[in-house]
Amino acid sequence: MTDLLTPGTHRVPGVSLSHLGGGLRVVSETVPGVRSVSIGVWIGVGSRDESPTQAGAAHYLEHLLFKGTSTRTAAQIAEDVDAVGGELNAFTAKEHTCYYAQVLDTDVALAVEVLAGVVTDAVLAPADVEIERGVVLEEIAIRDDDPEDLLGELFDESLLGDHPLGRPVIGSEESVTGMSRETLHAFWRGEYTTPRMVVAAAGNLDHGVLVALVEEAFAGAIARAGSAEPVPPRAPGAAVSRPGPRLVLRGEDTEQAHVMLGVPGIARHDPRRSALGVLNTALGGGPSSRLFQQVREQRGLAYSVYSALSTYTDAGILAVYAGCAPDRLGEVATVVREVLADVAEHGLTPVEVARAQGNLRGGLVLGLEDTPSRMNRLGRAELDHGRQRGIAESLDRIAAVTPEQVAGVARDLLAAPLTAAVVGPYDDVSELPDPLRSLG
Repeated sequence: MTDLLTPGTHRVPGVSLSHLGGGLRVVSETVPGVRSVSIGVWIGVGSRDESPTQAGAAHYLEHLLFKGTSTRTAAQIAEDVDAVGGELNAFTAKEHTCYYAQVLDTDVALAVEVLAGVVTDAVLAPADVEIERGVVLEEIAIRDDDPEDLLGELFDESLLGDHPLGRPVIGSEESVTGMSRETLHAFWRGEYTTPRMVVAAAGNLDHGVLVALVEEAFAGAIARAGSAEPVPPRAPGAAVSRPGPRLVLRGEDTEQAHVMLGVPGIARHDPRRSALGVLNTALGGGPSSRLFQQVREQRGLAYSVYSALSTYTDAGILAVYAGCAPDRLGEVATVVREVLADVAEHGLTPVEVARAQGNLRGGLVLGLEDTPSRMNRLGRAELDHGRQRGIAESLDRIAAVTPEQVAGVARDLLAAPLTAAVVGPYDDVSELPDPLRSLG
């Protein structure tokens, strides 16, 4: 085992990083004054790493790995965690997956043991594969019944085209129905290896004790990896080609029309990311934002309207969502387009920039008041950047953003042709209002 400072930075107070054998990393943060510990096993593999025939495999495994290990049945896993009042769960994203637990500080050993078993020693029994296939298909059906979720996936596919980032994390009914136990097992064994893993933890813990527990619980997986080194942060691949301005419609019998308009954003490592964060917050990040004020407060056109960012290793998205009555869709689209065009041309006022900076800074600090949030920050940073960033550094980056930088990124991104997706009670694109049809 090697104890390291975070590469390329000063030591982050309270944060420790160790490299174990087999390329496994352990990063932790001691949080004074709490009695909980949140632990996550982060794997640098997500839905973008799946082939078309594997589409949805990482999410399928998220269900399946909890069905039992060589030492615990699914019921025993649930009973052991429930007996200590803990929480055990997982999530899958496009570039990473995380299996996590939150427990009292007296139950860290149990949490580490259970998580290691789930991630590295699952059974994947054929009967369980079939049971969970039905559960995942039900989840896809639920997604299809949620217009906002369905819209987001439709929009991603429109903007990113055939790139794996454009595919739904959950997969499709076709891919899940056709996925064999052999395909799932091969993906799990081939991708969920210790060089791709980071064990992140935050709370009332001792780093040395945590490392010893992890080393013991992951001994089998470490031995399989041998002398492997940690996989470095994902390198950008070929530029994600954009299909071009598009308008896509999913006709559904809904009470509201749901619309998303947006443009390609920037990649995760782009130096403009702090300025884009300020821009996004001022555009649609809260009640004082331009879009909220223009669409909801001043015109009453929609209850829900916001903007959002997605950033990946080699691509990004900046999108605006609104849900409104079908007869107001044209006016909503007009106002959104006018706001985006105005910001692209003129940028934001210094007052808007300062307010967005304060919003981001306050949200960052308040969002790290609990141990799961801190654990998430540690795991993402180690996988995505190969380094930790202290809270003070992040706050300073936000504070350093200037109105000119925001205007520059707004000009670069918002002047691009828009892509739009609509879910609502329409049979054909020709039925959509003119401000949207003109994008097609």
